[in-house]
Amino acid sequence: MNRPPRIATEAQQGYTFSRRAWLLGAAQIGVGTVLAGRMGWLAIAENERYNLLSESNRVNMTLIPPRRGWLVDRHGNPIADNRTDFRVDLIPDRVVDEERTLAALRQLLALTEEDLLRIRADLKHAAGFQPVKVAENVGWERFAAVQVRQPELPGVAPTRGFARNYPAGAAVAHLTGYVGSATAEQYKQTKNPLFVTPGFKLGKDGLEKTLEDELRGKPGAKRIEVTARGKLVAELATRVDVPGKTQRLTIDAGLQEYAARRLGTNSGSAVVLDCLTGEMLCMVSMPAYDPNSFSDGISQLEWKMLSADDHVPLMNKVTQGLYPPGSTVKPMNGLALLEAGVSPDERVFCGGALRVGSGVFHCHKRRGHGAIDLRGAIAQSCDIYFYEMIRRLGYDRVAPVARAVGLGEKYDLPLAAQRYGTVPDSAWKERKYKTKWTVADSLNSSIGQGYVLANPMQLAVMAMRIASGRMLQPSLLMDKVARNAPALPFSAENLRVVREGMWKVVNGGGTGGASRLHIPGVELAAKTGTAQVRRITMAERRSGVLSNAQLPFKLRDHALFVCFAPVENPRYAASIVLEHNGHTVRNLDTPLIGRDIMTYLFDKERALKSLAEVEPTWGGDIRTRMAAQEAAYRATTTAAAAAQAVATETDAPAPTRARAVEQATDASNAAQEATVSDIGNGVGPASVGTTEPSEPQ
Repeated sequence: MNRPPRIATEAQQGYTFSRRAWLLGAAQIGVGTVLAGRMGWLAIAENERYNLLSESNRVNMTLIPPRRGWLVDRHGNPIADNRTDFRVDLIPDRVVDEERTLAALRQLLALTEEDLLRIRADLKHAAGFQPVKVAENVGWERFAAVQVRQPELPGVAPTRGFARNYPAGAAVAHLTGYVGSATAEQYKQTKNPLFVTPGFKLGKDGLEKTLEDELRGKPGAKRIEVTARGKLVAELATRVDVPGKTQRLTIDAGLQEYAARRLGTNSGSAVVLDCLTGEMLCMVSMPAYDPNSFSDGISQLEWKMLSADDHVPLMNKVTQGLYPPGSTVKPMNGLALLEAGVSPDERVFCGGALRVGSGVFHCHKRRGHGAIDLRGAIAQSCDIYFYEMIRRLGYDRVAPVARAVGLGEKYDLPLAAQRYGTVPDSAWKERKYKTKWTVADSLNSSIGQGYVLANPMQLAVMAMRIASGRMLQPSLLMDKVARNAPALPFSAENLRVVREGMWKVVNGGGTGGASRLHIPGVELAAKTGTAQVRRITMAERRSGVLSNAQLPFKLRDHALFVCFAPVENPRYAASIVLEHNGHTVRNLDTPLIGRDIMTYLFDKERALKSLAEVEPTWGGDIRTRMAAQEAAYRATTTAAAAAQAVATETDAPAPTRARAVEQATDASNAAQEATVSDIGNGVGPASVGTTEPSEPQ
């Protein structure tokens, strides 16, 4: 059905037009409001962001690494400081033409072929955002030439800043540790832009690592106005960095360097403590690495050389080395005997051997010492006296005294890697080995062998506490010295008797006569020690035990020494531990080293004169010997290996956590377990006795 067409009236048409106009107007108003709001948001709320973006097109801003706080000794002398450094780095991600860039840098910086080999190798293995060192300590003229051409060389980053410097080099390596560039993993974990800023370095080991928060400081920022092509227009206001805090140590820098030099070619350590406060005056582990080399970027060749050295220069022997303390514990054993009621005048007959059950235990003096009392037993280091007395008493009466004087103790020191040793007793053996304590265990422990282990720091604390009669704690930071230490829980008379025995070691015909001080009014008290490290077979026992001079380095006995002075009013105590020294070279043995180190504290000129007489016979000072060692090692490498070895070692762990240190620790643990096995079979160290010198040196 057809409908008639609808006729719109004028009123209807007007209404329809008005509605459409209103809707269109509303839409226009809405769009206008949105645009106005967006413009307002951009102009007000986002103003700072877009200002920064526009500013970044005009201004380049780079972080300025903060100057690290110094490490200074007790007198304010620098142990680790900063030197002005002009350096040039490459940022791999920003390099456009590597060969062209390297060719230009070679001309501008006078780079050698070896430098170019290293840079190419480092670029190949570096993460894209990590700076690769081109050159450090660049002269001003060459540095300025690179700066002028920087717009033509994308990826080149010339930097003015400060580099870490260790004036004493290897002498402080295990004390300070070193600084180095952040790893890619560290940057990925923190996303801290400072970690990829050329020239920035953070603590990797030692005090540099443990005191990182105090030493780092806050970075500054450099602002430079540039054109759209990156050309320099002007330098704008720079935000200066905030330097880290200087840390004052208890160390005496002069003594630290002297002790390091006096250890000579030994693999060993020396610790000196203040008997009044517990302050650590030196903490030396030798041989060592040069922390300046690590901080600058150690080469693969030098890292391999250090890792292969059988003297383990990467290990901090003061805190990571554990050793049977040998006869150095006999004064402590004597104190335990006195506290248990033994008279210091009671004598034991030493005929050179003691039969216990089916076993025979020997003294180092095969003919014996005859009838001997406590003071004489300490002075002559008589094994039989301590075998017999501790057999009667039981070692469970000795262990608490050992702990009280510092053995097995953990000290609150800012040192990352520490091992604490063992003070055994029957309960400890039951827990660890599920077996009963035996008489053989007591006899071996009585001469500082068997299960007993200590680090050189603990031996120094033992000497300090016996000397002072107080429970002093060692300290390394001047603002953390623990003063007002309580007295040891032992009789003052018993401590006096033990000190008299140690005085006789040096001044009364004992085993340490060579350590006598030639300083009027100052006398030294000490105790020598030797620790067996190898298994001695029954066949060798029957044919005669080989002397240390007949053995290769790793099989020789350790030599140990603890001391304090002056005897009447003790001020300084020390420990010296020489790995595999075997008492084979007189001027490199513990008594003379101990004498000279203690002499330095009372008569510096005399000590330096003594060192000057013997140091040339060892091949010169530390730096001279290290340079000769590197030259000799380099001469043994092939041309291809040498070319590869110039590259920077980027995967090296901190020295104290290096594989070489782990291997040395494993070998030490294996030797200890072998000794334990020998004791169980009745042939431990006590069956041959110590190897103390039987006559004054």
